[in-house]
Amino acid sequence: MIIPIIGTFLGSMALIVYESFVLVATFIETIRSGAVSAKAVKIFAVGIVEAVDVFLIGIAVYIISTGLYSLFIDDNLPVPKWMAVRSLEDLKGNLVSVVIAVLSVLFLREVVAWDGSSNIAWFGTALALVVAALTYFLMKNNSRRD
Repeated sequence: MIIPIIGTFLGSMALIVYESFVLVATFIETIRSGAVSAKAVKIFAVGIVEAVDVFLIGIAVYIISTGLYSLFIDDNLPVPKWMAVRSLEDLKGNLVSVVIAVLSVLFLREVVAWDGSSNIAWFGTALALVVAALTYFLMKNNSRRD
């Protein structure tokens, strides 16, 4: 279990560090271009939303890493109550919760970048169906644990 623990930990840190550099580069490019317009602010906002998306994925992978560590190596790992993992089902629940948040950020990014040319309602409907299915999974998962 050491390999997935180390792999997920390094992967989460790599995502967070890399996206931090991308965010700084986006900020510097925005300042350097000097563009002040509705289109420029939308592009900048999309860059920030994309960074939030990657940060959420990195955090989810970190939670999986610490969860695997506490399940298989040391169950006394001091973590906040919301991060406590007692089973693989807890890890799945954490992952699904973050996937829901990432899908929401994805939809927000598409709405912000939307130019009105395509029908965004179909995309939103598809995402809503996926989120509904994942929410149902979480509800079933939680009811089994109670």
